[in-house]
Amino acid sequence: MRLVLLDASDTFARMGSTMNRLIVALIIGSVIPASAQIAWPPANATAFKDTSILKPPSGAKVAIIEFEDLECPLCAQLSPLVRDAMSRYHIPRVHHDFIIQSHVWSRTAAVYARYLEDKVAPQVAEDFRRDVFANQRAIASRDDLQQFTRKWFQSHGQQMPFVIDPSGRCAAEVEADCTLGVRLGVVHTPTIIVVTAHQWIEVTEPNQLYAAIDRAESEASTSPLHARSAVRR
Repeated sequence: MRLVLLDASDTFARMGSTMNRLIVALIIGSVIPASAQIAWPPANATAFKDTSILKPPSGAKVAIIEFEDLECPLCAQLSPLVRDAMSRYHIPRVHHDFIIQSHVWSRTAAVYARYLEDKVAPQVAEDFRRDVFANQRAIASRDDLQQFTRKWFQSHGQQMPFVIDPSGRCAAEVEADCTLGVRLGVVHTPTIIVVTAHQWIEVTEPNQLYAAIDRAESEASTSPLHARSAVRR
């Protein structure tokens, strides 16, 4: 069976939404204890499969996990909101690439970002990703992306190699993220999930991100047993 991947802008377009409605809207996804799914999933929640990977990094009680595609318009629109939430709540974000197959240059951009992450610094890679989002409308092809990236490297004091990933390591890292997304059941970008050690909340609407983090932080402060019994009631 062929898996067809759509970005969020395609999904909303099929629902008859206008571009302005992409930035507003609705409900949080489902809350999952360590075992089975329970509680109020919205109609547009993702049917996740292997949720064992939905955990915060070591030392964090709450984190944001995000699957994004650098060519996805909605990813670009929501990126500042996610950054603001990280800063406001002082929580980490776990980034994963998830390439939409119909996109022309997003995989190459992801490889460029991985090169910066591996060879320079993770923050430099994040700066590159944010700047790609900010200039997304001016990038229509791989040639446009290469020109943008060359200028970006120069303006940030970096030397852009003639061949940026000769060993294929960076491409393999991007592909590993995509494989992880398929294993989880991701089908669109962005996919934003607030996680604790014992449960997760998929944020299906931008204006519920802070509420999801508030809920996760509250539940993270209770024992897993108490949290499960409270939900069942």
